[in-house]
Amino acid sequence: MGETRYFNIGDIVFSREALYNDGGMPGVAEDALLVEPGARGVVVNIGFVEADLDQEIFLVRFEGSEGILGNPVGCLPEELTQDEAVAAEAREVVAA
Repeated sequence: MGETRYFNIGDIVFSREALYNDGGMPGVAEDALLVEPGARGVVVNIGFVEADLDQEIFLVRFEGSEGILGNPVGCLPEELTQDEAVAAEAREVVAA
């Protein structure tokens, strides 16, 4: 298994883009919006993609509209950032 480690458990992260259900979240319609661009969350677990043990996946609980953490969402490193300016830009693109 790879040891790249982009983020650690407890890190605050932001979504770089809208995240949709790829069918991996039970009880939620496939292709349903799970996370708005720029949403803030916290890494709660780290694993690897079963088909590629060098590919990390991060379980992140993102804040909802009232600041309540939602269910964990599996995210690839390129879908996340710790840069608040990048998160703000992602939010602005949606608002425009």
